[in-house]
Amino acid sequence: MPNIGQELLNVPMGDMIREMATAIAEAQLELDKSGMLVAEMMSGEALLRDADGNIQLDGSGKPVRVDTKVSFGGVPSSMMELGFAPNFYQFVDTIIEVKIAIKMTESVESKVATQTTRQTSGGLRLFKRGGAPQAVVTTVDASYTRKYDYSVEGSSLLRTKLVPVPPPALFEERVRALIAARAGTVTPTK
Repeated sequence: MPNIGQELLNVPMGDMIREMATAIAEAQLELDKSGMLVAEMMSGEALLRDADGNIQLDGSGKPVRVDTKVSFGGVPSSMMELGFAPNFYQFVDTIIEVKIAIKMTESVESKVATQTTRQTSGGLRLFKRGGAPQAVVTTVDASYTRKYDYSVEGSSLLRTKLVPVPPPALFEERVRALIAARAGTVTPTK
């Protein structure tokens, strides 16, 4: 008979945690790349890339740059000059939840013995009772669901929360310095 400890050990928690952490790290990298590309586009000039993200080069081997400014009131301006900032996102509050069904049962054995005596024509019945409480652990799977009409929906859950994060203060400071330099009031800092 399975016990609670063994059933919990059978769940590959380490593998689940490792795979989810790797997936989150890879997704975070993709989110950061996307945020950087949006920031580049919003700056007013972007590098031309193919569908795979590779930078396109001109005949002399230099990267091809594309003007991404928008005309606002007849004046070409970058989106950042107009006050827009790219969104960056971060994964927080990752939860792994595995549900198992636990029920308590008591095993009862009954033995029936029949004795006949000469004085009576009927039999004497003796009942013996024995047994001990046992914990029965069952993973919530399709078999358990069918047998006990248990809803398996949400029996295991992997959840993470994605939130926007504000741009770093240094980024905002650099954008302001570049805008001021383009306006001719200050030289940009590097």
